[in-house]
Amino acid sequence: MNFEQLEYIKEVIDTKSMSIAAENLHVSQSAISQSISLLEKEFGVQIFKRSRLGTIPTEEGKTIIKKIMEILKKADELREEVHSLTSTYNGELHVATSPSIFMAFLPKALARFREDYPQINVMIKEMESQEIMKEVEQKKADLGLITLFNNGEEMLPKDITLQSFRHQGRFNVIVPNHSELALNQELQLMDVKEYPFVLYDRSFYNNLIEDFEKHYGPLNIIFRTTNSEVVKKTVSEGLGIALMTSLMIKDDPYLESGRILAIPLSYPFNFNLSVGGIYYKNRNQYGLIKKFLEYVEI
Repeated sequence: MNFEQLEYIKEVIDTKSMSIAAENLHVSQSAISQSISLLEKEFGVQIFKRSRLGTIPTEEGKTIIKKIMEILKKADELREEVHSLTSTYNGELHVATSPSIFMAFLPKALARFREDYPQINVMIKEMESQEIMKEVEQKKADLGLITLFNNGEEMLPKDITLQSFRHQGRFNVIVPNHSELALNQELQLMDVKEYPFVLYDRSFYNNLIEDFEKHYGPLNIIFRTTNSEVVKKTVSEGLGIALMTSLMIKDDPYLESGRILAIPLSYPFNFNLSVGGIYYKNRNQYGLIKKFLEYVEI
C-alpha cells in the first residue's frame, strides 16, 4: 500500500469514474485500474464495482475507503504542521472579504497577525460573497472570507476548499431602543413588514428580501444604503428598522450603548449563517493562508 494508490482511490470516489480520475490526475486509466487492483489483491477485498452509475464502492470497500480518507486527512495535517515548522513566511497575502466578516473579525486578527509577521503585506479587498468566490476561483485572491447559508459548501467551485469557522450568525431585526418592538423576544418579518425599513443594500440581503416579497408582499423600504453605519445611525434616530446579521453587530457601539436593540428573526429567516475561508490548496501561499486563518479563528 502506498499514498499514490490512496490518492487514486480518493479521486475515483470524488468523480465516480476511473477515466475522469485518470484525466484529472494526468495518468492513464490503466495505471489507476492496475494500481487499485494491486491494492485489492493485497487487502483480499474488492473495493470498487462498475455499474450504470459509474465506478462505485462495494460494501466492504466503503469501510476501507472511510479509513483511507482518514489516512489522507492525517497526512495533509502532517504536511501542514511540517510546513509551519520549517517555513519562513514572506511576501503578500491577498484576502477578499465580505463586509460582515471584515467588521466582526478582521481588524483584531489583522493587528495580531501584523505584530507577529510584520514582513507580510496583507492586502484586503471588501466585496460581496459571489464576487469573492470568483476572485478566488480566478486566483486574484489567495483567500476569500465569506458568509454562507448553513454550510453552503455545495455552492463552491470545484477544487476550492472551505474551512468553516466556529462562529455562526443569524438574522436580527434592529430597532430603536424606544420602539414598542423592543419588548419582543423574537419577531417575524411578516408581522413588521409595514414598518419603515432601512435596507442594507447588498446582494446577500437583497436576494432574501426579493424572495420574501414574492411570498408575503413588499416591505416598506424608505431608503437603501451600502453603508452599515448609516443603517444603524438611522435606526437609532427612530426613522426606521433594519435587518442585520449578528456578525454585523458584533461588539457594536450602537448596540452596546443601548441606542439600538437586536431582536432575533424567526421564520422564514431562522437559519444559521456559516462563516469560513475559501482557498485553493495548491497555491504557493497555502502555508501562509493557513497561518492567517489561525488568527481569524482566535
